[in-house]
Amino acid sequence: MPKKIIRVGSRESVLAVAQTRLVMENIQKNHPELQLELVTMKTMGDKILDKSLDKIGGKGLFVKELDKALMDGRIDISVHSLKDMPMETPEELPVLAYSERGNPFDCLVLPKGVSQWDKTAPAGCSGHRRRVQLLKLMGDVPIKGIRGNILTRLDKLDSGEYGALILACSGLNRVGLQDRIHKVFTLEEMIPSAGQGILSVQGRKGEDYSWLKETDNPISRVQALAERTFVRTLDGGCSSPIAAFAQVSGQEVCLTGLYYHEETGVYVTGKKVDKPENAEKLGETLALELKSKFLSGAAKKGEL
Repeated sequence: MPKKIIRVGSRESVLAVAQTRLVMENIQKNHPELQLELVTMKTMGDKILDKSLDKIGGKGLFVKELDKALMDGRIDISVHSLKDMPMETPEELPVLAYSERGNPFDCLVLPKGVSQWDKTAPAGCSGHRRRVQLLKLMGDVPIKGIRGNILTRLDKLDSGEYGALILACSGLNRVGLQDRIHKVFTLEEMIPSAGQGILSVQGRKGEDYSWLKETDNPISRVQALAERTFVRTLDGGCSSPIAAFAQVSGQEVCLTGLYYHEETGVYVTGKKVDKPENAEKLGETLALELKSKFLSGAAKKGEL
């Protein structure tokens, strides 16, 4: 009897394919009766590299083509870095599984063969979240935006265009470039992007995806719900300097969040604890508390 074919959609970058293959290996290990086929495509977010994401439409540019392929039936599931997904997902294309989380933190990467950060050369940062926190941490270090896949960014660094890069540890680990990590930022130094290190699997509403049961990590699901609800409550899209990280320990979730108001330059952080089953409520409550602190004038410009 022929095996059931599952077509798995992915962006075509080296990192996206590596991450998708991790999910495919997990499914295959638990369901050898399935035949998995990788289908890659270039998204608008991959094509337009000369502008920052907030100028060209935000995170949705990384998922539109794959969403359409799902709806058309050209693929059966799609795999994304959760941090690249819009905070609102279509009801007809639910997230069915959240992978076991990789290292969620950001790291400092230096040019090849360099052991000291030259702070006179610009640090390459994608997104306001990293920029805001790096300036708080390092003072007036020059910062320059950077787009492109992970290998393109490293090439720009090694050719002297940048003095350092801020990248996600999980991405470097997944493409075997963990030796490029010079320093991992702690939670106190740089709060990660919501969902960083987690891979999400999307499918079509109403279909049988029981074969994804083993791929869904319950701790990652709790973290994703808390972090993404926090950002969604603050109406934070791709360009918003909002950060969130949930730590799960037994029957306790501790959520750390950062809220930044761009017009005033005021940013506040806070923590809150609740039970895993209240993950979404926890994200909403902490978001409203930080927003309230800002609105009441309790937070000062530059406070973190």
